[in-house]
Amino acid sequence: AAVTEVELDVLTGDWHLLRVDILMDVGTSLNPHIDIGQIEGGFMQGIGLYTMEELIWGDEKLNKWIPPGELFTCGVDTYKIPSFSDVPIDFRVSLLSDSLNPRAIYSSKGIGEPPVLLAASAFFALKQACKAYREQQDLLDYFTLHSPATVERLRMVCADEFTQRACVDGYETFQPTGSY
Repeated sequence: AAVTEVELDVLTGDWHLLRVDILMDVGTSLNPHIDIGQIEGGFMQGIGLYTMEELIWGDEKLNKWIPPGELFTCGVDTYKIPSFSDVPIDFRVSLLSDSLNPRAIYSSKGIGEPPVLLAASAFFALKQACKAYREQQDLLDYFTLHSPATVERLRMVCADEFTQRACVDGYETFQPTGSY
């Protein structure tokens, strides 16, 4: 289980992880320190997956400046991944105690990939922050936030007079063609 607290700047779409609490069932931990490191690393990979890592392909309609079928985000200058500044300010990981797994070797469980999915808690915390802001603006209609929740997408779903002017076709359904 994971609980994530975020802070969102609704004027820019920029955000920060303030606190993350994770309780992970690893069975009988063979080495708790290594397991916690694996959990933290997997969670941060998930942060990239759900909030940053966006594939931008050449398309005749959306990205005319990229040759059709060519991947634009193929290097460190165009493909954003989490960095040190994206790690939560307060990162707490606990291992569930007394969680035996009698069918496995040494009663252990997998810990490498499952924490990636726990990062979805950050995506939904960001969506809730957008919803709270929209309610303050009396925008109570349903909105879609696609993953990855890039800065551009977050800014646009935090609809206000500026985003409404920028999107004549409807800010509710705005989909950026890439994060640059």
